[in-house]
Amino acid sequence: MLEFDSLCSQVQKIAIQAGVFLKSERERFDVSRVEEKSAHNYVSYVDKESEKRLVNQLHNLLPEAGFVTEEDTVAYQHETYCWVIDPLDGTTNYIHNMAPYCVSIALRKADEILLGVVYEVCRNECFYAVKGGKAFLNGKEIRVSEVSALDKAFIVLGLPYSSEAYKPVALRLVDCLYGHAGGSRVLGSAAAELCYVACGRFEARIEAFLGPWDVAAGGLIIMQAGGKLSDFSGGNKWISGEEVIGSNGLVHRTVLSIMTSNNE
Repeated sequence: MLEFDSLCSQVQKIAIQAGVFLKSERERFDVSRVEEKSAHNYVSYVDKESEKRLVNQLHNLLPEAGFVTEEDTVAYQHETYCWVIDPLDGTTNYIHNMAPYCVSIALRKADEILLGVVYEVCRNECFYAVKGGKAFLNGKEIRVSEVSALDKAFIVLGLPYSSEAYKPVALRLVDCLYGHAGGSRVLGSAAAELCYVACGRFEARIEAFLGPWDVAAGGLIIMQAGGKLSDFSGGNKWISGEEVIGSNGLVHRTVLSIMTSNNE
């Protein structure tokens, strides 16, 4: 039987090592080796090398587990355990030498996320949680904020690569939030931003057309910090990354009402 607290500690070390690699490579980054997977959706040699390193280390840590990875370094799923990995969340930020960017690692059993670790490189912040436990940042317990009013809420938005499909949602969000919410930002790293909700820096984070690797670890960390996640209809399909609202729970109904009115 797995001991998840011990396993989480080991995963933290692996995530931090990957972050050290990302930071060192950033100092000599070769922009000519950036590829465009789709319109404005980039991948670099650093993403791929980081993923290979993570896969090797996590396989050694738990040989029976499968993998779901963003860059397809390896792709096989085990019927029991599966690592869900984003080796560099915030690639566009990384390419332009902007914060934030991070490493995201989750362990999943079917649709149940068992542990999550997100290491945000630029601030040297390691967020982590085990299902049923508390959420932590660099060893200190974190909790979501207690803000409940929209006019006091600080909300972080994502603008996905599927721009035409998402444009009506984006326009609706700007219309409903600009001048009404306490503030809004677009930072460019879903995993890191979900953790920012978990530690109370933001009250909510909204985006669609993500992948499971973007949301698995950060999603668990939000839940263990007392927050809430759903898709745009209030359901549990957020785990796929297709539609994700992560919040402190107190503003969730308000955000959902904005999303629902957008779909009418």
